Amino acid sequence: MFTGIVEELGEITAVEDLGDASRFRLRGPVVTEGARHGDSIAVNGVCLTVVEHEGDEFTADVMAETLDRSSLGALAVGSRVNLERPTAVGARLGGHIVQGHVDGTGSIVERKPSENWEIVKVSLPAHLARYVVEKGSITVDGVSLTVVDAGPDYFTISLIPTTLALTTLGLKQAGDPVNLEVDVIAKYVERLLGDRAQEATK
Repeated sequence: MFTGIVEELGEITAVEDLGDASRFRLRGPVVTEGARHGDSIAVNGVCLTVVEHEGDEFTADVMAETLDRSSLGALAVGSRVNLERPTAVGARLGGHIVQGHVDGTGSIVERKPSENWEIVKVSLPAHLARYVVEKGSITVDGVSLTVVDAGPDYFTISLIPTTLALTTLGLKQAGDPVNLEVDVIAKYVERLLGDRAQEATK
């Protein structure tokens, strides 16, 4: 489990085409400290497994399913990425519960800078709209954020200077894709209520 509090801005240093998958090599001095084979690291909000670790770099295999359902397929050598290790049991939950299971992708629609923050509008796939509510939580490229406004096909977020400086969201421009993970609690509530409704009609 992750919390959506990005630990560092990493970089893709190599991409190897494996046919039905890709192997990424990533640089991240913070997240690689103490890393071992089999550990999980979130890359732009996608939970990946460490295959190899050497120095301040690690490799991770990304299967076709993940490449198709996330924005990781658009990454290339030199791309910057948000990195986060799983939260430790007993640690503070600084963001919200994040699984690292991307629900879909959106794209940056527009950015409106102000003196002390920036409002960013993000497109929202229709099948995810019901899970996104004003002042609710959403994960964008692995960053835990609060929804400012929610529409039928978009939502807006407000980014403080720290988020702009320390994550990829400060680099994204209009048209760039982003990974989205909605609040897992909303999905479980929907499933439970749906099951109860079906039982009531039997």
